[in-house]
Amino acid sequence: MMIDMLSFDLDGTLVDTAGEITLAVNRTLADFDRAPRSQPEIEKLIGNGAHALMRRLLRRLDADGELDVARVLAGFDRHYEDTAGTLGQPYADCRDTLQSLRDAGVKLACVTNKEWRHARRVLEANGLAEYFELVIGGDTLPRKKPDASVLRHVLSAFGVNPAHAAHVGDSETDLAAARNAGVAAWAVPWGYNAGRPIAAAVPERLFQSLPEIAQLVRALHAASAFSS
Repeated sequence: MMIDMLSFDLDGTLVDTAGEITLAVNRTLADFDRAPRSQPEIEKLIGNGAHALMRRLLRRLDADGELDVARVLAGFDRHYEDTAGTLGQPYADCRDTLQSLRDAGVKLACVTNKEWRHARRVLEANGLAEYFELVIGGDTLPRKKPDASVLRHVLSAFGVNPAHAAHVGDSETDLAAARNAGVAAWAVPWGYNAGRPIAAAVPERLFQSLPEIAQLVRALHAASAFSS
């Protein structure tokens, strides 16, 4: 099996962004005289995009509907423009892994449910943007992960057969997106996934480090070359 294309989730897969997201959330809540929330609570809401996170949080904090949701979302956008890319840290060996995959001829995409402008800022701030030929945000296409159309769009853009592609993420949403599009569903265990262990969702591969991904891909390439 050759892997010609890999797509990666962003938050909780390549970069730990929970701190900067929590900071933006709490600055927004302060604007509306609401108490701050803990980072562990916010981590459990990460995965479907910033606006989805805020809407879910508001359903908990504003059951009476006193707040103007549009104003809250606009406020969050302003604050996240300031915090995105400021506190996040790439996970260990992230850049080296992406470089190794590129050197092996693998086409790389970042596919996240985070709004595109925020995703781009995080990638650039952490020195990762240069590795990706394509970045898909949650607002890039009519639908977002786990809809099959998202990864199918990436496959079409690269001209890659699903049998030669994989998606790497930290959540059940990522695994569902991969399976819906017919690509290999790979996972890492250090992300968010609403606080649930991703192993319980039975990914096809569960990597304990990012370099393991490049090692596997290179081994698959070598085996394919030998057999041919």
